[in-house]
Amino acid sequence: MSIKDGRRSSERRERRLGVSYAAPMGVWFTVFFIAPLVIIILYSFLKRGLYGGVEWEFSLTAYGQMFNPNFGKVLLRTIWISVVATAFCILLAIPTGYAMARSKHQTLLLFLIIIPFWTNSLIRIYAWISILSTEGFFNEILKSLGIIDEGLHLIYNHGSVILVLIYMYLPFAILPLFTTIDKFDFSLLDAARDLGATKFGAIRLVMLPNIRSGLLTAIVFTFIPIFGAYTVPLLVGGKDSTMIGNIIVDQVSKTRNWPLASAFSMILTLVSTVGVIWMMMSSRKEQAQKKNVTNQQKTEQNILDHHTTGGEA
Repeated sequence: MSIKDGRRSSERRERRLGVSYAAPMGVWFTVFFIAPLVIIILYSFLKRGLYGGVEWEFSLTAYGQMFNPNFGKVLLRTIWISVVATAFCILLAIPTGYAMARSKHQTLLLFLIIIPFWTNSLIRIYAWISILSTEGFFNEILKSLGIIDEGLHLIYNHGSVILVLIYMYLPFAILPLFTTIDKFDFSLLDAARDLGATKFGAIRLVMLPNIRSGLLTAIVFTFIPIFGAYTVPLLVGGKDSTMIGNIIVDQVSKTRNWPLASAFSMILTLVSTVGVIWMMMSSRKEQAQKKNVTNQQKTEQNILDHHTTGGEA
């Protein structure tokens, strides 16, 4: 056998091994991601069954029902709550990630951030209910201090939904920001301070642009699950705090309008897809910029070395 034939045989063997290694992941991805997505897309274009389910007849009725003014209000409310909760998560995560990156006890702090995930989300939500309710922990403290006579209505409104959403999804913002800030060269902040920038100005003008990838990741990882949240608005929100996730569940379990539920699910899928694409494009753009800067620095160094060598000659 010639060397060329042996090389081809080796390449075919490596290709078969690659396919066999990737097959389990491909099957898992197809069964648990692609297939459900295809079913949702298909159901959204079918006719609602009389007693639930679907009838195999093409229809755009579900998408027409989405333009109902009541559903429009829910969608706008969902966007507003998601934007506000995500903004607060990011504003809290930036100083937290910065403090963790500068701390000598990073392992302990990471452990404290991850601890809430060890508890069931429903238990954490009910804990907030016991804190915020009219006869809850917070109101009882205010009463015992003589600040109020009757319990404050701190629950079953937009504010309670946003507060609990921030608590639930804040770690999703802290972790990617901490990872990015931890790689940041903090000497650049000192250099900016030496040039006359304030501490806040140095962070705003120097650090934030350099942690853009982590910032975008934190926004996407926080906004997408908040946008599709179901249990939090159901348990701590009132009738005027319904979000799109609640509409989807109600259409499946109560109204049994599966095509409409699928059409709303397509909105969540579209938002998630746009967010992921935006994150990937921003990450590639940042990597390209860093590569250009690195190449420019190498070119400048080569020119400097050339002139230095020429001068010595």
